[in-house]
Amino acid sequence: MDNNITIVEVSTPKQRNAFFKFPYKLFKSDKKWVPQLLMDEKATFNKAKNPALEFCDYKMWLAYRNNEVVGRIVGMINNKANEIWQRKRIRFGWIDFIDDKDVAKALLDAVVAWGKSRGMNKIFGPMGFTDMDKEGMMVDGFDTDCPMACYYNPSYYPQIMSKLGYDKEVDWVQYEIVANQPIPDKIQRINELIKNKYNLRIVNDVSKNDIAKIYGEKVFLTINKAFKNLFGYVPLNEKQIQFYIKAYFPFLDKRLICLIVDENDDVVAFGISMPSLCDALRKSKGRLFPFGWYYLLKALKNFEKIDLYLNGVDPAWQNKGVHSLYYAEMNRRYIQLGSKTAIANPQLEDNQAAHIWEKYDSRIAIRRRAYVKSIE
Repeated sequence: MDNNITIVEVSTPKQRNAFFKFPYKLFKSDKKWVPQLLMDEKATFNKAKNPALEFCDYKMWLAYRNNEVVGRIVGMINNKANEIWQRKRIRFGWIDFIDDKDVAKALLDAVVAWGKSRGMNKIFGPMGFTDMDKEGMMVDGFDTDCPMACYYNPSYYPQIMSKLGYDKEVDWVQYEIVANQPIPDKIQRINELIKNKYNLRIVNDVSKNDIAKIYGEKVFLTINKAFKNLFGYVPLNEKQIQFYIKAYFPFLDKRLICLIVDENDDVVAFGISMPSLCDALRKSKGRLFPFGWYYLLKALKNFEKIDLYLNGVDPAWQNKGVHSLYYAEMNRRYIQLGSKTAIANPQLEDNQAAHIWEKYDSRIAIRRRAYVKSIE
């Protein structure tokens, strides 16, 4: 271990500021890096704003060498997740470091030491506080623009993780889809049969405010049901649901909110997309002011590249062809908006729902990994 490395727990405003700004220094020459909105990053760690912190504990650390920041990390204990899944695990996330194995080890060891003091027996990540946060370290696809809602990292990260004895626990894949590919007539005919057979309806002609008011909570209740048995998922509570509705729905274009509802007006399937904000965030350097808002507003009207953020089907409606309904409907809307490519959100590689994209003109663009290691 390099004795010149010092690990400091973040405890002062100056250190917190250094924590959030470190990626700007680390990736200043990396053209694939997408800055996060600083105000959103900071809000994530604010107990008054993030309801997940009611059941999560966390600590933040910085790594210094010769009084210069060379790495950062967050350790998290999601008490609700450990209770539901009957585990004693600590998470790590927001991990960034220079190309130096000793720096990465020192950061991860700080999380391990805290986890051990709290009775944890495994460390895993990168993860966020909840499943609505970023998950998984990029291990492939470094030539692809990383969506705003996902972790970005250079290729040396996973190499160092392996050298430090961290093993793969799960992988997520992200498909890049040709967004303007024609919808086969056969698919359209089958979809009409599915809608008529099950009395399903695609939500149209509803204002964005009404979509949030009438269907916002129903979307997240469907998420809770659809994701219930997926890796480490913790159901969102009412406070979290309202937090996400208020945080995200105002920025969505209603044409990119695809909802399939049953005869009771309950959401059985959905897909939520946004125009890519990668270039806008690079230009704004993660800030709304003085001109960041202009770049972001302009990007929200450019539909050439689409990021698919959330999609799911109520388990009671799986294996009934409902996946095809909302994928085809999103495809139709992408064509109308002049979209060319779309990149899907991370989906577990063994989740059969992810394989629907193989029926389209698509490719696996990015692979992500959660690493795990026993705490001794």
